[in-house]
Amino acid sequence: MNNRDYKNFSKGSIVHIYNRGNNKEKIFFDEQDYKAFLFRLGLCLGFTEEELNKEKLTAMPYSRIRITDTDKKNFKLHAFCLMPNHFHLLIEQCNDISISKLISKVCASYSKYINKKYNRFGHVFQDCFKAVFIEDNPQLMWTSAYIHMNPVKDNLVKHPEDYKWSSYNDFAANRNLLIISKELLTETFGGQKNFIKETLNFKVKQEI
Repeated sequence: MNNRDYKNFSKGSIVHIYNRGNNKEKIFFDEQDYKAFLFRLGLCLGFTEEELNKEKLTAMPYSRIRITDTDKKNFKLHAFCLMPNHFHLLIEQCNDISISKLISKVCASYSKYINKKYNRFGHVFQDCFKAVFIEDNPQLMWTSAYIHMNPVKDNLVKHPEDYKWSSYNDFAANRNLLIISKELLTETFGGQKNFIKETLNFKVKQEI
């Protein structure tokens, strides 16, 4: 996979973003933490609190978080997976606002949440996030499968559909999270059945 400087994000870029906890420590400790991250991600993608609170995985009804200057036209989230000590996001930049601005907002807000909740100090995430630019359809399919099979690879579940903190069930089942844009991956894989087949046949031969 080719890494490029994250400052080179431009309109039309589709990027695999990932980062882990500082010193490889956990960044998600309970269900509320996963929801808190997705809630902040949803706000940064331009969704309203009311929209996000309609879905169990993104609901934070008592949150006082305020994230401004967002618009649904700026980004598309094509896939995600939140693991106990790291996260993966597959994001498309649709306008001139950089993906780095989106990720910085999400991570800064989430870091404040974690430090306040657990009465801790210092960095939550390890250095700057990593970015791998998607260059073609085979790489897009590889990255999607890698993201969705992460919980299986790390022995958290035996089947990706059993892990709710990823977007797998938005493609392979009947879940429809508002924050996920399904068209690109569905078309690239050639439909739901092929998405399931190719994802389940995926074997991790290369670490990112």
